Amino acid sequence: MNNRFALIFLVTIIGISIAARLLPHAPNFTPIAALALFAGVYASKVSKWYLFTPLVAMALSDVFVGFYEPKTMAVVYASFFAIALIGFLARMFEVKLQTVALATLLGSVLFYLTTNFAVWAFSGMYAPTFNGLMLSYYMALPFLKFTLLGDLFYTALFFGSYELVRAYVPKFGTINVWNQDRSNN
Repeated sequence: MNNRFALIFLVTIIGISIAARLLPHAPNFTPIAALALFAGVYASKVSKWYLFTPLVAMALSDVFVGFYEPKTMAVVYASFFAIALIGFLARMFEVKLQTVALATLLGSVLFYLTTNFAVWAFSGMYAPTFNGLMLSYYMALPFLKFTLLGDLFYTALFFGSYELVRAYVPKFGTINVWNQDRSNN
């Protein structure tokens, strides 16, 4: 893909990610994890700085959504960065449905485990015991369902759109900026 299209595509999915967080939606049914995965798999081939794309989208939308307990918020942001790293590692394999699906599921579970651990550890909502931690995970199961559904939906949308354009729009499919050697710049 040419540089201009790549930038337009990335900015578009950042915009979609921010808008989806601001519009009414089911709890945790957002595209931030899909954006993180996309940035790790494709965009980080251009620059490792693109791994921070989901954090920028979160910060911009959090200005409107609102901020919350700082330690829990840090874990949420770190989880999205970890999902970008999962994408970065997944690109070592052939980008195919199974790889992307596994990376998506791994990211969803990682987000569930880390963020609910943070809620248990920092919110005071649960007893500081093993039973309190298990109760935190149990109470968050409905959120896990929406996280999985949202991550799968938006990952399919982002990766599918990108691959469709690459495959069916000759102008953009002839040059793949994500795979170019950047050492000449």
